[in-house]
Amino acid sequence: MSRKMKWMAASAGAVVIALVAVIWMIRGGATAENLRAVPVTVGQVEDTVETTGSVEPLTRIVVSPPIAGRIEDLLVEEGDRVKAGDVVAWMSSADRAAILDAARVQGPDELKTWEASYRPTSIVAPYSGVVILSSVVVGQSVTTSSVVYAISDELIVVAAVDESDIGRVKVGMPARVTLDAYPDRVAVGKVVRILYEGKNVSNVITYGVKIKLDHVPYYYRSQMSANVVLVTSKDEKAVLVPESAVRPGRRGESMVLVPGPKGRPVPRPVTTGVELDGRVQITSGLEPGDTVYITPRRYSRQRGIQGSPLAPGRGEPGRAPGGGSGGRRGGGYPDH
Repeated sequence: MSRKMKWMAASAGAVVIALVAVIWMIRGGATAENLRAVPVTVGQVEDTVETTGSVEPLTRIVVSPPIAGRIEDLLVEEGDRVKAGDVVAWMSSADRAAILDAARVQGPDELKTWEASYRPTSIVAPYSGVVILSSVVVGQSVTTSSVVYAISDELIVVAAVDESDIGRVKVGMPARVTLDAYPDRVAVGKVVRILYEGKNVSNVITYGVKIKLDHVPYYYRSQMSANVVLVTSKDEKAVLVPESAVRPGRRGESMVLVPGPKGRPVPRPVTTGVELDGRVQITSGLEPGDTVYITPRRYSRQRGIQGSPLAPGRGEPGRAPGGGSGGRRGGGYPDH
């Protein structure tokens, strides 16, 4: 190829790039006058799975009477910590209860005699932990299937993760938890177990993910509703640009405008990552310190509703001309 042909080819290429840039800007609502240059920055981004769950005991043990009878004394309450082998309540067998009732009618001396000779039965904690449930009262008749207390070793959070996201969740993954009752307080922890069996609720399959907190706050209670954020990945030095700097190209690829020859904006393909708080992570195509152009966006009314015979007239009270609930932003990009 001769030097003249090379020069012509290069000129044609430059014209094509310039035309692509102009068309790209026009399609996105940008002009040379309203473009604003901003630097490419570095910051922190996270890829997360957000879901809901509840506070539950890691291990829950039910304390039941060893025999049928009547509760005579309760020694612990909800929130108390017990050790395995501690006596948590006293009860009378059905026979002892009947004898004491008969002796009580005969007077206090007779009652003391029978109480001393016919000892009550102890109810013992089978597990060390915190009492999270007390479900009987003194004088209540119970059987061996009755629940006197429930004991938990510690409270955890069980999140319900959709099957479309469960593949991104791993044991050891960091988690942040807030409760509906305390939305301004955040507890942190890690995923300790992913359950194998899913649950089908309204044709949606979810899997339980157990989260152990670094420190269980004092205000946590079993069955409290929780909002959970699972951090699947984190980049402390992510390359970031404003969301309005990125837009789709003709083939669906992500593009940005960068300074070209003589300062003219030219499009450049980039690979995007996480989007967060109006910023987009760029995984390839830009470096920190580079410059990109953004376009301020203005609200653009939707005009199509004016042509509808069912649309209200311009003079209808409470509705602006050409308004409606279908307003959108020009070009589909947010204001900056």
